[in-house]
Amino acid sequence: MADFLTTRELAALLRVKERKVYDLVASGRLPVRRVTGKLLFPRREIESWMGGTAEPRGVEEAPVASEHPALPLVLSGGHDPLLEWALRESRSGIAAFFDGALDGLERAERGECIAVGLHVPELDGWNVGAVEGRFGREPWVLIEWARRVRGLIHRPGLPNPPKGLKEVQGLRFQARQPEAGSELVLERLLAAAKMARADLTIVNTIERTETDLALAISSGRADVGLGIAAAARLHDLCFVPLLEERFDLLVWRKSYFDAPFQKLVAFCRAPAFAARAADLGGYDVSGFGTVHLNCG
Repeated sequence: MADFLTTRELAALLRVKERKVYDLVASGRLPVRRVTGKLLFPRREIESWMGGTAEPRGVEEAPVASEHPALPLVLSGGHDPLLEWALRESRSGIAAFFDGALDGLERAERGECIAVGLHVPELDGWNVGAVEGRFGREPWVLIEWARRVRGLIHRPGLPNPPKGLKEVQGLRFQARQPEAGSELVLERLLAAAKMARADLTIVNTIERTETDLALAISSGRADVGLGIAAAARLHDLCFVPLLEERFDLLVWRKSYFDAPFQKLVAFCRAPAFAARAADLGGYDVSGFGTVHLNCG
């Protein structure tokens, strides 16, 4: 038998839900170790704890090994205007640090956030493989935020407005940072069109959010870029839809049940959230909260 139990194994042993295990850990009632971001429970200490022999003080005072420090109340990863608005309007207290999906995954590995916004394209969908490969044995959960329409954003009045990637050749193209999920989507679209980045006339600056990309085009610093419909609409720009992507939130499981994230979830279940998504345009929030992967 293994010397350590996973959260799922311990929940099955205690005949409780995994959430109860996280509550016991948070309150300092369980012997626990944290190894590379994963909670592990030493079997012998758990058996002593269950038998009431670990300490004469009983279950409520069972000895506990030091738990990992609380994760910063930060949501990192890919940028989304609807998410940015919801974090602010829900008064959840969760701060945002949007610097790209790949950057968010690295921050999650370093324990620098409670959640990550992701839209990483894969052969058969979005995000699952990228998460499973890094966090498959750790207590993270991947839930759907929204589906978004992505395509070409361009300024009005172009002599030959593009209908696809082939037509953007010769136009000043606005790119995002290498860590952005949209750059991964761009690579997929270029490959499908049998094109390379060298075929694009990329301007010599990058924009780090969806809205900043649209602003660069609106101000005339670029002619076209790959962005979401909501950003184009915010700046009254022309939009050519190319695909629908799924934007997910990778959430540390305990943090999902904590008050700040639950406050965000409750806000997003209210009519105002759906109304805002409709006003921004290009969103489908009907799948909000759907679990696409439960790690650990």
